[in-house]
This record gives sequence, C-alpha cells and structure tokens, in this order.
Amino acid sequence: MGKILIVDDERSILESLEMFLGEKGHSVYTASSGQEGLDVLHQEKPDVVILDIRLPDLNGLDVLDRSQADGCTAKIIMMTAFHDMETTIQAMKRGAYDYIHKPLDADEVEKSVNRALRILEVDRESPALGKSRTGRSQEVIIGKSEIMRDIFKMIGLLCQNRATVLIQGETGTGKELIARVIHANSPFCDEPFITLDCAAVVENLLESELFGHEAGAFTGAIHRKKGKIELAGSGTLFLDEVGELPQGLQGKFLGFLQRREYTRVGGHEPLLSRCRVAAATNRDLSNMVRQGEFREDLFFRLRVVTLQVPPLRERISDIPELVNHFLDKINIELETEVTKLQAGVIERLMAHPWKGNVRELENVLVEAVVRARGRVILLDEIERALKMNEPRSPSGPSSTSLNGMEKEHIRNTLRQMGWNRTRTAQALGISIPTLRSKIRKYGITPPPNRTFC
Repeated sequence: MGKILIVDDERSILESLEMFLGEKGHSVYTASSGQEGLDVLHQEKPDVVILDIRLPDLNGLDVLDRSQADGCTAKIIMMTAFHDMETTIQAMKRGAYDYIHKPLDADEVEKSVNRALRILEVDRESPALGKSRTGRSQEVIIGKSEIMRDIFKMIGLLCQNRATVLIQGETGTGKELIARVIHANSPFCDEPFITLDCAAVVENLLESELFGHEAGAFTGAIHRKKGKIELAGSGTLFLDEVGELPQGLQGKFLGFLQRREYTRVGGHEPLLSRCRVAAATNRDLSNMVRQGEFREDLFFRLRVVTLQVPPLRERISDIPELVNHFLDKINIELETEVTKLQAGVIERLMAHPWKGNVRELENVLVEAVVRARGRVILLDEIERALKMNEPRSPSGPSSTSLNGMEKEHIRNTLRQMGWNRTRTAQALGISIPTLRSKIRKYGITPPPNRTFC
C-alpha cells in the first residue's frame, strides 16, 4: 500500500477518491489548491500524486514543474475534464506519469495508481546497471562469447592490411558495424568510410553511383559526379547487400577489383583506387553462384577473407552485456535515465528467438525505454515491446489470397518477359531490388531449361 496525495478544488472528487483509495488500504492526503498541494507534498512525501490541471491558484502543469524542480520522486497522475491534445502532450513531456480524464473511472484510477506503486517498488528493489565503457561516438562490438572472440581476433588481423573482406550474416547481426570497426582501427582510419547499399539504388543508376559519371553521359547528367569508389579515396568502400549487385555490373566491378582501375560512366580516363573493399550480404553467395545469379570469379575475389557473423540466438550469453551497452547508448541519445531492470527481464530476453538479431534487441529496448515512466523497465513492458516488434504475418483468407494473386502475377510476367528481371520490373512498375525481394519471398524459380537474366 502507498501514500497518495489528491489535489483538486472539487470537494466531491476529493471525498470520492479519498474514500475509494482509503478502502484499498492506501494512506490518503488531500489538498484543494496548488500551493496547499505543494506544502503537503513537501511534508508527507507521498508515493503518488493525483493532480488536477485546473486549480484556483496555480495551473496543475506549474505544480508539476515545481515538484519536478524540487526533486520530487512521486509519480504524478494528471487529471482534467478537458480532452485537448496539447495539454496531454505537455503534461507527459514535463514528466507526468499518467494522464486521466474526468469523469473519473474507478478502474482506470486504481490501475494507474497500482502501476505507479509497482514501478516505485521495483525501482527500490532493483540494482542499477553498471555504466557501459562506451561513449557517444565510439564504434564498438559487444560480446564475450567464444564465437565473438574469434571474430575480434580476425578483425585485429584485418586492421593491419587492406585485404578485401566479405562479411556474411543474417539481417541485423551488425555487419556494417564490423566493417566500421575494421576501418576505425586501421592505419588509414582518417580516410573516408563510404557506404553503398546495392539493394537501395535502382539498377540503371547503380553503375553511376559506384563509378561516377561524366557530364552528358546520359540524360540528366548535367555535371560530373564522383562515384563511391572515388569518394572512398584511400579509405574503405563498404558494399552492403552485395548479392543484389546486378549481373551486368558484376563484370565491371570484378575488373576494378582485379586491376584497381576504373572509368566513370561516359568517361575514357582511367582512374586508380587504393580503397579497401568490404562487402556484406545476408544471402548465400555460394548458392547464388550455383544458380547462376552471381559470378563465381567475383565471389572468389570478394572472399579473400570471410567473416561469418553469428545470429544472436547463437550467442545468447552476450545478451546481458548487450542490454547494458544499449541502455547506456539509448539514455545518451534520448536523454533518459533508465538504469534498472525488473527481475526476470534479462531471463525473458535470453529466452526470445531474436529473428531480427541485435538490431531487434536494440529496437525492443528503445521501445521499452520510451514507455518506461521512471528509471526501471518492467517485465510487462518488455513483453509489450517484444510483441510490437514481431513481424506481422498475413492472416485470414483475404491476405492469403492477395499474396497468392501477387505471386502468380509476378510469375506470369516473368514468363512473358523471358525471365528477364529488368524488363519484368519495368512491366510491373517496381524497382529491380523490390522484384528480387518478391522473387525470394515467394520462392519463384524459372523452369529447368531457363535462368534469370
């Protein structure tokens, strides 16, 4: 049971809440003005304050501000008869725990008060997490498991040279972060780190993005443009989702890797590059080679050194340290002070399958921190965040039917276009990366005597 202060100038509300909460076993104090409420707040130090917005002397938001400035640790629940958006936003922004409307609903009041008391209790019982070793801008990979220690050793070897590296792993495992750490610890760390997401650029612009173009090279090319290779200089070029590199461009990129020489689109002057190439993919490139979707010679050129990044489910023991690191990072970025976890939170996180890997874990913690109303994350908030981050699968006959119709439409269009993905994407009015994604999603394959082109 807790100590509750009710601040409202309506006698009927004071009496009703005092009786209702008193019957629940709480110690209840009342005040009919803002100043009186502040005086009781200082004297009795209640656990929860139910505070009206409209008071005869002070605005409830001003009382909230003054209590926050005085270091009040009570959970303050604002109440009002006015259902305006701006006041609600302002109250929550200024630190209110909750916001309820009149006429009051007894169940809503009890639920809000009980939850506030529960947070306070968990806060008192839970030890604060230790401070992370990382700072705001430092690139760091977290993990003490044996599989991660092996990756750290290989990163250390790669930092001493410019060897091309292929980083393989599921989505969300931190492939780009590994490339950045390799670059940051290399002798050329002061040189640029340039990223090109091969899946995010339409095919007819990808060559220009990679190699650059001369003025007049094609319609709309008004000025000369430097490509990602040129921008990387003597630093690192990171090709994300390299498996999406179109086959027509794979040969030209292979030539660059072999000779370290290239020309801009529409140009004739050969240019040299000393950049390290780091490529990442969540696809099985060796299988793509077998299916004729990726050049074998380019595959071998890229995999001079290969790093296989484990999914989070294969290094569950790293989760406690990852949580500590992410909470420290999130608190800095969001200017919050969530430093405690209710008992059972870590165990729940370690039991989750983490299909989205480390990225999903960070997203879940961001969701939980934003919803936390104090310094502690409750177990049920983690459950809510895990549910919110679950991918929504199609359900019901209509969804299944729509997916089936789309799959059949794409298959028929591919067949009509001779399994040419560029022409098919144009006919469907979608980008090449989107088409490739849908082909993978629906498991569409050409007949035995045909291949994608």
